[in-house]
Amino acid sequence: MTILPLKKILVIDDDENYLKLISMRLELSGYDVVTARSEVEAIARAQKEFFALAIVDLRLDRTDGISVMEEIHSINPYLPIIILTAHGSIESAVEATKKGAFNFLNKPFDSEALLLQIEKAVENHRLASEVRRLEELLNEKYDFKNIVARSEKMRRVLDLVSRIAPTDSTVYISGESGTGKELIAKAIHLASGRKDHPFVALNCAAIPEALLESELFGHEKGSFTDARQSHKGMFAQAHTGTIFLDEIGDMSLSTQAKLLRVLQEKQFYPVGSGRALDVDVRVIAATNKDLKAMVKDGFFREDLFYRIHVVPIELPPLRERKEDVPLLAEHFLMEISRRMKKDIKGISAMAMQKLMLYDWPGNVRELVNTIERAVAITRDDIIGEEIILPAKDCPVESLKPYKEAVEDFKRGYVVRLLEFTKGNVSRAADLAEKYRADFYNLVKKYDLKPEDFKKSR
Repeated sequence: MTILPLKKILVIDDDENYLKLISMRLELSGYDVVTARSEVEAIARAQKEFFALAIVDLRLDRTDGISVMEEIHSINPYLPIIILTAHGSIESAVEATKKGAFNFLNKPFDSEALLLQIEKAVENHRLASEVRRLEELLNEKYDFKNIVARSEKMRRVLDLVSRIAPTDSTVYISGESGTGKELIAKAIHLASGRKDHPFVALNCAAIPEALLESELFGHEKGSFTDARQSHKGMFAQAHTGTIFLDEIGDMSLSTQAKLLRVLQEKQFYPVGSGRALDVDVRVIAATNKDLKAMVKDGFFREDLFYRIHVVPIELPPLRERKEDVPLLAEHFLMEISRRMKKDIKGISAMAMQKLMLYDWPGNVRELVNTIERAVAITRDDIIGEEIILPAKDCPVESLKPYKEAVEDFKRGYVVRLLEFTKGNVSRAADLAEKYRADFYNLVKKYDLKPEDFKKSR
């Protein structure tokens, strides 16, 4: 985002005496003033230069100040504009503010009043610009287009996310701990029509069962011991936005029944209240447990399972998408190095092989921690193998050059496909989502014979 000069002001008035008067007073107060006597001149300036604020006279020779304001806002929608009017009509002032003016002042104006309005407008502009900058950073971080992934499994996940995000369908995300379930939930929210509304996340496993209902639905003052004041629950906080219920499998059957009511009737009762509250939220649920097995064993309600299981998304563990490890490692390296203010240029080939050979039971979260530890303790500008996973059981004695290791992985993948399809190249190509000719070229490249796999059982 461009940083706007907070002292540069555009003044538009067809009265040259007023232009000189305003310029003199603003310049004495430390502002850099650019003047324009016509709409054409003002628009030309606005197209070429950045301003912190514009002051526009309501009555100009060939047009009115509101039209000029609208033209300027078509160039810079966020620029604060103060309208000056010698006519002082309430109607003109209301119309100007309705159409986007920051404020208006009557001519002849009081210098102190003008400077105060400018100061307020510039500060408002600065704060709004900072809010937009932070929102852009947040959107960039969680935009599913920017989620690091090369593997076919994750590309399929992100394709599904891009298709279902604009809908209001309930989403069920499953996957092992550390696979990035909340990251995907935030990406869905920020790609939806609810992105400008709250995203509220609750880890059901982290809240004691006695308090979970109150956290979800809120409570009235005096509804239980220590309820000294009313509390707004997560569903109320998420109204018009998205609520993310992580580890939903840890929710008790009684709380599950109350959650089912919210999903069915779009309303809930705060603890201790006899009045139902309407709520409009999109629900995204996640768990690392096998909910189907829990339904079978009586630990999870079957009706709730089908209520949340509208759009299922399964996140693969990191060991099943090893192609993503180098990209993720480099991404986290840059991010963590910047945060720690260390100039780390990369990861050595042997260190990267250790990362590729490891099975990552803690998934992406464990990879982040591994890179963070390495960045913290290294004294070099390249992360070496000696500080990567030092206490882990990695087959370091069999490490190969990076390119050779990748080729071995690809060859093994093709072999497994041919074994599974018993040498049926067309079916193997379909499973790999590649053209038959391209897959056959891989078979030839690795000197494999499909007929050999037809004999295997």
